[in-house]
Amino acid sequence: MSFGPAILASRFTELEAVTGKPSRYVVAFSGGLDSSVLLNCIAELARQDPHFAAVPLLAIHVDHGLHADASDWSEHCASFAKSRGVEFLALQVVVDTEAGKGVEAAARDARYTALMSQLRDGDWLLSAHHRDDQAETLLLNLIRGSGPAGVAGIAEARHFGPAWLLRPLLSIDQAVIRNYAHAASLRWLDDPSNQDPRFDRNFLRHEVLPTLASRWPDIAQRLHRSASHASEATELMAELARIDLRAIGGRTRRLDIEGLQSLGLARQKNLLRFALRELLLTTPSTELLDRVVNEVIPARIDAQPLVSWPGASIRRYRNTLYLLPEKLPDKIVASALSAHKMPLGTGMGSLELVADAELGLSEDLVRAGLHVRLRQGGEEIKPEGQTHTRKLKKLLQEEGIVPWMRDRLPLVYAGDKLVAVADLWLADDAVTRPGFLLRWIDRPALH
Repeated sequence: MSFGPAILASRFTELEAVTGKPSRYVVAFSGGLDSSVLLNCIAELARQDPHFAAVPLLAIHVDHGLHADASDWSEHCASFAKSRGVEFLALQVVVDTEAGKGVEAAARDARYTALMSQLRDGDWLLSAHHRDDQAETLLLNLIRGSGPAGVAGIAEARHFGPAWLLRPLLSIDQAVIRNYAHAASLRWLDDPSNQDPRFDRNFLRHEVLPTLASRWPDIAQRLHRSASHASEATELMAELARIDLRAIGGRTRRLDIEGLQSLGLARQKNLLRFALRELLLTTPSTELLDRVVNEVIPARIDAQPLVSWPGASIRRYRNTLYLLPEKLPDKIVASALSAHKMPLGTGMGSLELVADAELGLSEDLVRAGLHVRLRQGGEEIKPEGQTHTRKLKKLLQEEGIVPWMRDRLPLVYAGDKLVAVADLWLADDAVTRPGFLLRWIDRPALH
């Protein structure tokens, strides 16, 4: 097998049949052997074929700050891209290893977060994973006890935010890629951490796979074939999950308990894994998923069980199962509310006063000054249009506001008087026609 622009053109044409023509080619460019070959070959292809030349090409290098030579690596990548007339962008990230992840996993998360921040609708984010990477990933996931999705390994094409994440070299052996690099006289970076056997992937790459290849020379091809079979099985499981999700209401973040209980345990687990992936939340271990189906789903209706793990959590309230990030939105900090947009904190959106609404807070109150506080307990309000003053606790229960958001609601005061509960209720004696509408922009889910 060989590799070059003609083969890449064929792969791109096949991928276009799935995704449509891309807005841009965005190459995740580490400067290593594989991404250097991919970027060079795309640039070559663009010079040879107007169809591919019409698509803008951008190389993005992510500096993880984990090596003393990181700045030199960025300079090399910039020079490599410039010499081929390719637009270049370098991004610096902070690798957070405090969340219980290893350095490899934390660096990968930081890298993909940075890359996603630069993507536009219809972009192709191109990664240079090859068949040997697929073999390593399959073995790693088998050792970890992964299910079919893990055995499927690296996906050749999947949605990634507004874009597509594609691996056009996934069926190519690294030896073939290396031959191309030598023939093209490419210079690339060698990260010394790739030789460190303390990392599981490196141990497999340098110790295990060469031993397997001494017995089965085509081991990477065999493992790639197994991953392809598992990928087909995973897609069938995903299609079953879509059918089950539609049958129980179609809301990915909020799953109906009775609908879930109408499914067998295996289908419950399949649907939960699918929904978490759709929400870009991490999937739990087998033990934690068993807790969800055996403890959380069948819990008493008045219970509020919670199972959480790094990157996600599952909570139950009444007859609904909620799939959420691990961390709840920030609690707001008490402050004055002006006529301008007021940020409420991470995940909480912002508040805004909009003048000349049909019904809203009176101009006198707004001019006198409003401020926002958190709920302390014991608050009362007489909602607009109602005849009696009500306990806020009771109102929140009747409205079905989920318990974990009740103490995060922005309460708006005029002096010591509660005049608005977020954008849910206005005090009856605080409104006029016209008035100032209280709008909660990017409001988190409350129900």
